[in-house]
Amino acid sequence: MNTSIPKQQVWVSELNARPEIRSAFPTAPVRFYDTTLRDGEQTVGVVLSPQQKLEIARQLDLLGVSRIEAGFPRVSAEDAEAIQLMQAAGLKAELWGFSRAVKADIEELVRLGLRAAVIEAPTSDIKLKAYGISREEVLRRISEAVSAARQNAITVAFFAVDGTRTELEFLRQVYTTALEAGAAEIVVVDTIGACGPEAVEYLVCQTREWVGKQVPVHFHGHNDFGMATACAVAAVRGGASWIQGTINGMGERAGNADICEIALALRCLYEVPVVLDLTKVRGVSDVVRKAGGYTLEAWKPLVGENLFMRESGAVASQFHIPEAIEPYSSELVAD
Repeated sequence: MNTSIPKQQVWVSELNARPEIRSAFPTAPVRFYDTTLRDGEQTVGVVLSPQQKLEIARQLDLLGVSRIEAGFPRVSAEDAEAIQLMQAAGLKAELWGFSRAVKADIEELVRLGLRAAVIEAPTSDIKLKAYGISREEVLRRISEAVSAARQNAITVAFFAVDGTRTELEFLRQVYTTALEAGAAEIVVVDTIGACGPEAVEYLVCQTREWVGKQVPVHFHGHNDFGMATACAVAAVRGGASWIQGTINGMGERAGNADICEIALALRCLYEVPVVLDLTKVRGVSDVVRKAGGYTLEAWKPLVGENLFMRESGAVASQFHIPEAIEPYSSELVAD
């Protein structure tokens, strides 16, 4: 996939290219882990059938998503069915499962033949109190679950639920425990969108120091303060090489980070290469929207129907000069 930027289609401020800004970003491509089929389906009123999930997975594959979170099979027989359909579809993207730090969840992943999975456990004192478990108990569960997955040749990315509200020293202990048990990757998780961009960048940088440069770090954010895209960009600046999110920003409450918005911002504003085909975004967005049975704001970034439409106003005389009234060309997203 071509990750370069067609400069003739992008008309953003030259201030973005200032050395102190540009040098903070990586030159290696950022990849995307899509969780539309799991976290996205938690959108109120959205229920996707196994066949719909298969069609969305095919669309995500065409979009260039590197990893597709295929579902949470231990709690949903339909997710298990959808995973089997995806496994038979010959997708290029890696299929990942989702599991709690619970033995039965791991056993279901093994039964389905999944080779990779996110394993989650609550880590903040708020969440631990809500679940009625101690720090010591959650560390034990993490160690046992990750070890069980590794014994069955499952690659694990450990997902610390409510990580951004977890006391830092305990979060370090959590990640260390997961890695010692065999986790290959670590996810920094802003479960309720409780961090601003500066805090996310700090936590990702801190996590990179704890786990070492050889361990890939993900960022998983939510949009409760309308900051999910900015936080994901900050996470990349801090050293995250994987961004988790959904199509159209689907998800519970205010939704998840929108992977396509993030890809657009990284490429156009900061010239960070991304493994995602922006020319297919609007088509994929429409397929997912129709399957979910919801509407999108006409002014939504990247996929809104009004983005490249004009009818009047002070810029009416400039309609024939796109760079005078838009930051990027409609051709960039194949509109």
